[in-house]
Amino acid sequence: MLDGKKVIIAAHGNSLRALTKHIENISDEDVINLEMATGEPVVYDFDDKLNVTNKFANIYYS
Repeated sequence: MLDGKKVIIAAHGNSLRALTKHIENISDEDVINLEMATGEPVVYDFDDKLNVTNKFANIYYS
């Protein structure tokens, strides 16, 4: 990503939940309620320091 390349990740729900927790700085308490729809893409844009600048998804917290 630092070289300007795009990355695609396809994984199990719990793996994606862990990645989302890290990327979005979600607390341990809040990540438990994170629901991710099966087959729904999530797209993040990052700046040159790998901070999220945009997120496109249908993720919600219950």
